[in-house]
Amino acid sequence: AGGPRPRTARGQRPRRPLIPTQLGNLTLLPALSLGGNQLTGTIPTQLGNLTMLTSLSLDNNQLTGPIPTQLGDLTALTWLALAGNQLTGSIPTQLGNLTALTWLALANNQLTGSIPTQLGNLGKLYRLHLAGNQLTGSIPTQLGSLTALTRLALHTNQLTGSIPTQLGQLSPRRPPQPMPSSCRRSSSMPK
Repeated sequence: AGGPRPRTARGQRPRRPLIPTQLGNLTLLPALSLGGNQLTGTIPTQLGNLTMLTSLSLDNNQLTGPIPTQLGDLTALTWLALAGNQLTGSIPTQLGNLTALTWLALANNQLTGSIPTQLGNLGKLYRLHLAGNQLTGSIPTQLGSLTALTRLALHTNQLTGSIPTQLGQLSPRRPPQPMPSSCRRSSSMPK
């Protein structure tokens, strides 16, 4: 459709924007919203240094590679949106350390492997979006302990087995919290 990409003055193709590793030096940053761009490359492991971060939105880009296990160190995080990229590999079990998390969106990537049982530790989670990946295995019964859950999206994967009866016993105890203003624009999550 578009023909060859434009070239710079020196005849080189322009580089697509990457997420700089230096962002990991912003240790007092409370929110990072880079969703809805055309960012490429991998998610820097250095983002795991941002321990004051409560909201991380990198959704709807062209990011590749695995989800860094270091994101499991962001224990203040309440919002994690990585949906709509080309992320590969398995969902890190370390995400089960994010016990303040209320929103986890990993949908529409190329994630493989099983759903970690550790996600059952996320007792404040009210939205879990894992749809549109290549996840396999059964749905963990531990997800039945997510008593705040109001939306669970697991469709368009390769999951097998029975739906755990524990999921049918969920009854959220509180209404969903409002979405952080830095993330309201995100379109990767179903309404």
